[in-house]
Amino acid sequence: MSDAPNTPEEELDDSAAPLIEHLAELRTRLIRSVMAFIVGIVVMFVVAEPAYNFILEPLRDVLEELNLPTQIVYNAPQEYFFVLVRISIILGFAVSFPVIAHQLWRFVAPGLYKSEKNAFLPFLFASPFLFMLGASFAHFVVTPLAMRFFIGFADAIPAFAAFITGQEFVPSENSNELQTVFLGTAKDSLDLSLKFIFAFGLCFQLPVVLTLMGKAGLVSAEGLGNVRKWAVVGILTLAALVTPPDVITQVILFTVVYGLYEISIQLVRWVEHARNKRLRAEGVLGEDETL
Repeated sequence: MSDAPNTPEEELDDSAAPLIEHLAELRTRLIRSVMAFIVGIVVMFVVAEPAYNFILEPLRDVLEELNLPTQIVYNAPQEYFFVLVRISIILGFAVSFPVIAHQLWRFVAPGLYKSEKNAFLPFLFASPFLFMLGASFAHFVVTPLAMRFFIGFADAIPAFAAFITGQEFVPSENSNELQTVFLGTAKDSLDLSLKFIFAFGLCFQLPVVLTLMGKAGLVSAEGLGNVRKWAVVGILTLAALVTPPDVITQVILFTVVYGLYEISIQLVRWVEHARNKRLRAEGVLGEDETL
C-alpha cells in the first residue's frame, strides 16, 4: 500500500467533494421548500376569499359604524383575481413555513455544536409566534383606529370648522352639493391592511433579533441601555415611515416597539448572566469576572 503524498490535483478533488455534497443537499432542500410553497399557494387559493373578507373586517366594521355602504370596488377586470392570488401567496408561505424552516434546520444543524443548536432552536419557534402576535395586534387594534381616522376624515374637517365657529354640525343632505364618498378599491384596501400587519409583525421580531445578537456577543444589555435616546429617535422614525400620517397609530407603534426594546434589554441581560454563570462553572471566569 503506497504512502506517497497526494498530488495537488488529488487534494483539490478531495476538498471539492464535500462542497459538491453540500450543494447537492442544498438543492434538495430548496426543491422541497419550493414545492411546499407552491402546494401551499394552490391550497390557500381555495380559502383566499374568506381570508380577504377577514382581513378587511376592520374596514367593514368602520363603514357600518359610520353608516356608509359596505362595498369594495375594483377598477380592472383582473384586479380582484390578483388580489386573491396575492393573499394565497402570503397564506401559502405561512402554511408552508414549518416545512421550509425544517428544511433550513436540517441543512444547517449538522454544522452546529450541540450548545448552538439548543440556543438557536427556541428562536425558530419564537419568531413566527411573535410575528403572529404583532399581526393580530395590528388587525384587531391598530387597523380599526386607522380606518376610523381616515374614513371619518371627510366629516372631521367640516365638523371641526363648525366647532370653531360655534355652530352645530349637521351633515349635508343637499343632493346639489358636491359630496365626498368613500369607494374603497380591493387592491388599495388590502394594501393598507397588509401594511399594518407586516409592519407590526416585523417590529415584534425585535426581541428575537436583539437576543440572538446578544448570544453572538454583538450587543450587550449595557450598550443597549446606553443608546436608549437613539433608539427612541429610530423608533419614532420607523413609526413615521411604516404607518399612515395619523398621530394615534404612530404613538401606538412607538409605545409597542419601545416596550419590546426594553424587553429585549432584559432578555440580553439574562443571556449574559447565563453565559457568565456557565463560564464560571467551567473555570474560565473568576467569581467576580464578567464578559
